[in-house]
Formats: sequence, C-alpha cells, structure tokens
Amino acid sequence: MNIVFTFKNFEPSDHLRKYARRRLEKLTRFVGKKVSLEIQLLMDVDKFRQKVEVQVVGEGLNISAAETTEDMYGSIDLAIDKIESQIKKYTARYREQRRSGRNKNIDIFPFELIDEDGVRTITGREHFSPKPMDLDEAAMQLETSGFEFLVFLNAETDRVNVIYHRKNGDFGLIDPVI
Repeated sequence: MNIVFTFKNFEPSDHLRKYARRRLEKLTRFVGKKVSLEIQLLMDVDKFRQKVEVQVVGEGLNISAAETTEDMYGSIDLAIDKIESQIKKYTARYREQRRSGRNKNIDIFPFELIDEDGVRTITGREHFSPKPMDLDEAAMQLETSGFEFLVFLNAETDRVNVIYHRKNGDFGLIDPVI
C-alpha cells in the first residue's frame, strides 16, 4: 500500500499524519493484503472548512470520496467511512459475480413481453438532469454505481453521452451527433 499525502494551506501535525495513515491502513482488511493500493489523500484548509479528498486506485478498483466539515479529524473519518462502504460494495459485487458465473442458469426458450395487441409497451419512465462530467469521471461513477450504463453530460463537448459496460469488461461510449 502506497499512501501519498498532499496538504494545502496548512502544515499538519505528526499526530494528524499518523491518525490518517492508521485509518487508511485499515482498508487492507477489506481488499486483502496481497492487493496493492495507491492511496492519495488531499487535505485542504480554508477559513471555516476543512476538506479531505481520498482516492484509492488498485487492481480493477478506482474509488474516490470527499468530505468537508469544521474539523479535520471529522473530515478524515467521514471520507474514509465512505471509501470503506464503497470498497465493501465493490468486493461484495465482485464475489457475487464470481459465484453467479459458475452456476448460471441458461434459459432455453427466449421470450418477449408483448401486450395483447402485439405491440411492446413502455412500462417505466424516469426523468433526470444529467450531470456534467468528463469521460474518466463518468467511467469511475459507472464502476462504483453498479449500473449497466450511465447517461451524463460530457463536459468537453456539452453533449449528452451514454457510457456502458461491454461484454469484454471494457467501457463503450455512445456519443450522438445531431
């Protein structure tokens, strides 16, 4: 595990560094000691707020969290708690995928849901405002969300894009040109 500390607008005490390092080293119990993690911790102090940003990068893992409070220790705790919950979700999903792959049931008879008139119907509808983000941020958001696709507003092109998981494990991007 490699931990990189970055401090903005203040000089940290040794106790603060040790406290953050101890909290971050506990993350290995969720991913195993054999997995190498690169952890970046950014601590920023403004007039009345203390901000902590944590980014964890490992084998197939890219998770980030940020918290802002009036206390640096509180910000560290909340940000690392978010990272822990995201890692737990990721490892549970990874284990479930491995288990379900072995005992997958195959449906022999394909079927389609068609109403009485023989026409497919729309059964649900969702309205939302896509968030502006770049491709890397969208890929990271898709990876941590667990969805099959993500609709977002591409910050570089100002167009609505869709990023999705491909069967080979990579990402695909739908970029409509109007």
